Amino acid sequence: MAALDRALGGALNLATGGLSGSVLGMFDARGRVLGLGRDAWRGLGERLGRSDGRVERARVLEAAHTVIVVLAFFDALEKVGLPFSREEVELTRREQFIVASGGPPSEDDFTGGAAHVDAPRPAPHLPYEAHVTELRGWYEHLASRMLDFLQGLAVWERLDEVARGEAAHTVRTTVPRLAVQEYEALYARLVLEAPEFGLWAGRVEHQATRAELRRALVGLETLLTASAALRRPPADVAGALSRAHRSALDHRILDAQEAPEGIQMPSLAEAYLDPDFRVRAVDGQGSPADEEWWRDAPVRQDLTEYLAGALTSEGLTAAPLLVLGQPGAGKSVLVRILAARLPSAGFLPVRVALRDVRADDEIQDQIEQAIREATGERATWPDLVRSAGAAVPVVLLDGFDELLQTTGVHQNDFLVRVARFQEREAEQGRPVLAVVTSRTAVADRARCPQGTVALRLDPFRREQIQLWIEQWNLTNAMNFQAMGLPPLTWDAVAPHRALAGQPLLLTMLALYQAAGNDLHGEDERPLDEADLYEALLGSFARREVRKDVRVPDHEVEPRVEEELERLSLVAFAMMNRQRQWVSTAELDEDLAALTGRAPTRASGLRAPLGRAEVALGRFFFVQRAQSIRDGRTLSSYEFLHATFGEYLAVRLAVRLLSGLLDHRPVLSMGSEPLNDDLMFALLSFAPLSSRQMLRFARARVERLPRAEREALARLVVRAMGERELRAEQPYATYLPRQLRVSSRHGIYGANLVVLALLLTGRTTVSALFPSSPNWATVWHRHVLLWRSSLDEVQWTDLALSLSVRRVRHGHERDIEVAVRQGELEFPEQVDAHWLFRVPREEGPTLWHRTYWHEIWHKMDVSAGTNDGVALQALRPLFESLGPLVTTFNGGGTRPATSAAHDLLRLWLDGAELPAEEVVELHKRVGASFLVLSSSEEVTWRLVPLLIGLLDRDLPRLSPEQSLVVIERLLDTAPVGFEDQVLDHIKIHHSRLYSKIAHSVDGS
Repeated sequence: MAALDRALGGALNLATGGLSGSVLGMFDARGRVLGLGRDAWRGLGERLGRSDGRVERARVLEAAHTVIVVLAFFDALEKVGLPFSREEVELTRREQFIVASGGPPSEDDFTGGAAHVDAPRPAPHLPYEAHVTELRGWYEHLASRMLDFLQGLAVWERLDEVARGEAAHTVRTTVPRLAVQEYEALYARLVLEAPEFGLWAGRVEHQATRAELRRALVGLETLLTASAALRRPPADVAGALSRAHRSALDHRILDAQEAPEGIQMPSLAEAYLDPDFRVRAVDGQGSPADEEWWRDAPVRQDLTEYLAGALTSEGLTAAPLLVLGQPGAGKSVLVRILAARLPSAGFLPVRVALRDVRADDEIQDQIEQAIREATGERATWPDLVRSAGAAVPVVLLDGFDELLQTTGVHQNDFLVRVARFQEREAEQGRPVLAVVTSRTAVADRARCPQGTVALRLDPFRREQIQLWIEQWNLTNAMNFQAMGLPPLTWDAVAPHRALAGQPLLLTMLALYQAAGNDLHGEDERPLDEADLYEALLGSFARREVRKDVRVPDHEVEPRVEEELERLSLVAFAMMNRQRQWVSTAELDEDLAALTGRAPTRASGLRAPLGRAEVALGRFFFVQRAQSIRDGRTLSSYEFLHATFGEYLAVRLAVRLLSGLLDHRPVLSMGSEPLNDDLMFALLSFAPLSSRQMLRFARARVERLPRAEREALARLVVRAMGERELRAEQPYATYLPRQLRVSSRHGIYGANLVVLALLLTGRTTVSALFPSSPNWATVWHRHVLLWRSSLDEVQWTDLALSLSVRRVRHGHERDIEVAVRQGELEFPEQVDAHWLFRVPREEGPTLWHRTYWHEIWHKMDVSAGTNDGVALQALRPLFESLGPLVTTFNGGGTRPATSAAHDLLRLWLDGAELPAEEVVELHKRVGASFLVLSSSEEVTWRLVPLLIGLLDRDLPRLSPEQSLVVIERLLDTAPVGFEDQVLDHIKIHHSRLYSKIAHSVDGS
């Protein structure tokens, strides 16, 4: 109590007349704990007003919260009424500490305030209900400790067993429940005294309706100023930093040169809308990079209130807040606005663009570099903090993903280093809040220190998009009128929600229309995806080319195509490395390998990309990440939306495919091989079978004339046949990743098949592989090659993109193949006639293969996940009824199926099938006995199963149908089983047996 008294500036001591440091009777009238709490409470507001700065205020608030947590428990303990008087129990302050903290105190504990009591505290990232649940558990643990203490007193020994049991139950169950109620009542009063408590528990009213959508964190400054204690404005470098950050609100969302002539860009304060978000603690279970990890985190719309709570709690002084989002989601803009909105009365924001500081430097050195960049002044970090007085520093580290992309795993401990920096600063009496931004996809490559909280920005909702459009139209109303342009509308943007949900891509759509383009295609219908991407990318490339006044009009379109092809090579550089970004050095190597341009070197460093790098840098839908290391600027490129890269890769693939039409064989040399070298180089590292790429590829192919598609389909088939027989590796130095030669051939073959199917719509294996003698076998072998060449995700995408149907051409087996459209459905029934080339007879056909045990063994040897799943599910069937798997019944027009299939269908679906089909299945399963004569063990297992199914099915069959089923079973059952079957029917179906006997004249 003395420690809490000191934390509250003597309020407790004054309230108790100096008794807080002496022995307190827990039930003594002079020292009632709740009375102490209420009296101390009255001094809290005054104490907060006297606190010197944000840090001391936070400590006082933490101490006040700990006080009410402990007081609520002891108040509940007093109210329940125990079977002994108040005078019989008293707690010294040492004993109070042992009960509240779980152990004996040291001297430091009595001078260190209330922080040593391990009571749960509310946190802005946790729902208040979750905090109360945790607190209830803590109270239950505290009650258990209190019970242990009471049971060691003499007064406990004087109680009888009944009284002890009632007292123990009261302490264990009633006290924690009442303590929570007392706590919530006290906490509600805390919220009135200090606004931070409302922010921590999410008790600040905010209704995010369309009319109240927040712009640029408006209201954050008001919330934080209300709880600030600093009275003098910052001076010197701190003041210069504050002015620099505030000026960002007036900056335009894009540079003027990015906008079409005559179009005005809104300012950040006007255009930035507070996004929805999700937030949760990084607990080591799963990764913030995975969508599944975020599934249980609710979507929130109170970003201003959350940030105010996070910045006034102590959580961010121990580990950084990790802000995640997709490219173009507005992470960097959020940091700029946050720095501008933090009130100088209490906070010292320092924004560090990690792309502009030396990557290998210590955190402090990076901060000092950023200070000089923002203010033009040199200042050491300690000097800056001293110049800010009692304001708490907030370090905003923007672009952690850029460090990862440009330096690899070298920076994967960056967040840990930030936490160590915070720990050092706290030890020096300079607590620091830290915020780090990163792209979501690379979050799994970072080591997160304990206590890290992750916040993910969500895409815009419809209401946010509409409000952004309103501001865009308002900013350019006069410009649109003067230029004769229509305003941007929701109806035009709505079909492109995947893009419009990201603020920067929404800006791209707006700029596209402002340049005189239309987001609608012919007949006022929205552009489809491929048309939109072609129009968007072409429009921006064309605008960049026209900026060079030296380019004559007739060269504009060829230069545009050149720009798009270069961007397509960037897309392939990413896709073939199986990631969404590529470094400048890697792109330089790719272009050198594909164009024959040897990269030059100067001082041991690769020369820049020159014109290519300039072209990439000027497209704002290509994000350039950079960092500075050893005096070098390391760069990498990434498309703001992954689908840009997918479209560009498909675009170049289809252009290269069309280039096969230029092949002119030299007659004197016979059949000259097709030159598909560049196609092989680019299309042999990654498949084109993701769902989005298939949509783009289909759209691009369908724009080709029909005759051209037919000619290209024939050339693709020819290319497949020729490439399989060629051992050389064209463009041998183009190696975006190490891959087996066989895998490259497998991936290339799969991509050619996909292209052939898009060209034809549907084809057959005999058309794809005309030189192979056995089309069913050659398809199986190629599929196995593709499967071995791809990882599981790629193989799944490829398999799900195809549909097959087994057909016959006379006596020859064939397979129809198509690109699947629509929802995934069960494949059609496999006909064993087709599998085993068994001729179809008019009557029933029964055959058996003896290698059923080899099937499960080969599945086991493959050790594949899918084979393993199937083997595990089917193991009981193989063990008990293995021969039924390779026993087949066919004939007539129906497909031939195995006895195992018929038995499972009869067992699982028989109750719902028509009676006629049930009869047929019983007959087919019964026929399998004809080939099981040598397997008595299988027969012993099968007969009881069939008898059980008869018990279920006979009551719903007519006597005539029942007779057919029984006769087939009696005819086929091995010797010794007929009587067993017949006796069972006589006993359990006597009425049916009687009817059958009379209807067939006793036979």
